[in-house]
Amino acid sequence: MTKEQVQELVDKIREHVINFLPLSTLKDDELEEKIEEIVAQQVQDMYISLSQRHDIVTRVYSSIRGFGILDQIMEDDTITEVMINGPKQIFIEKKGKVIKSDTEFESERKLEDVIQRIVGLAGREVNQANPIVDTRLPDGSRVNVVLPPIALCGPTITIRKFSKNPMTIEKLIEYGSITRDIAHKLEILVKAKYNIFISGGTGSGKTTFLNALSNYIPKDERVITIEDSAELQIVGVDNLVRLETRNANSAGCGQITIRDLIKSSLRMRPERIVVGEVRGGEALDMLQAMNTGHDGSLSTGHANSTQDMLSRLETMVLQGAEGLPLEAIRQQVASAIDIIIHLSRLRDHSRKTMEITEVVGYENGNVILNPLYVFQEDEHSTLEKVSGQLIRTKNPLMNDFKLQLMGYKETI
Repeated sequence: MTKEQVQELVDKIREHVINFLPLSTLKDDELEEKIEEIVAQQVQDMYISLSQRHDIVTRVYSSIRGFGILDQIMEDDTITEVMINGPKQIFIEKKGKVIKSDTEFESERKLEDVIQRIVGLAGREVNQANPIVDTRLPDGSRVNVVLPPIALCGPTITIRKFSKNPMTIEKLIEYGSITRDIAHKLEILVKAKYNIFISGGTGSGKTTFLNALSNYIPKDERVITIEDSAELQIVGVDNLVRLETRNANSAGCGQITIRDLIKSSLRMRPERIVVGEVRGGEALDMLQAMNTGHDGSLSTGHANSTQDMLSRLETMVLQGAEGLPLEAIRQQVASAIDIIIHLSRLRDHSRKTMEITEVVGYENGNVILNPLYVFQEDEHSTLEKVSGQLIRTKNPLMNDFKLQLMGYKETI
């Protein structure tokens, strides 16, 4: 059967299912069974392969209970990101490269139906009054939706796929992002309750790295995670509280921000607070939490370098406390954050740890940084392929008080 004939059959069977089956009373597996029976009846006089038959059943079921053609894309484990710019323009990222998919939605209406299904599953709303929403799929994949008239090319969805296997430090070592020795040093820093901030550009792997690092948290601690869309996969910690923001409803009420969640988390007796990403005024609340006895906190933020991250933090704090003197902000940053890990996505699309830097303190109006590890390219590096590793600088770790407090005798 041709592609067009298959689509025609899918549409015909879907219409039959919607018109003649009691969809509200059928469970998912019962509906799938009924669709299989209808497909078998419809194709009994046609030559059709088993794989095509299975494909038709899947597509009919997906169009009713699933996410249509999105289901097929999401099943492909090699795809890491999906970008839908209106019904006819679908782009996917595979192995760091973005390519255009040959699949497309039948109409804008079908795409809007899928969007409402995705958003509804997470208990959120998206409409003309509230045209931008961040949400997630049932498997944890991060979703951003923008509707017309804001999106001029039609309903737009961006999906960052959720890995079925939680990221571990072992995998980061395997991918060459860090070495085993550095992983051991990071484990000590996490266990010794150093406040660690992970910076990097879009797609540099901040959340992935945070997830791997958070699995070094001792399993007997009480951990609070705060995210826009819950993505972190912390395993083995029993006393774990996961908090997620909420958008305002169509009446403009009920919004819960990261700031609200950080303030609330401080009353929940946390031993560690893990903030998925700071983007605005919540940076001030996070820094204050780190400065008021909540050591061992972890977070991420967008920046192009370690120094740039400090400037971005200043700007974010000012969003939450206009009029606060710059000197006071820098002192807060210097006393709250112990370590900044900077990640980058390089010219060959590989993700590397570029720098591990200690925040030493505040002096003469500036935050003092002490680089511990710096990425250096080696002679095997070319324009197409980056080769190199993190090199230990000659600078010793200055603030080793927390290491001594935890009884660690090793040097970082």
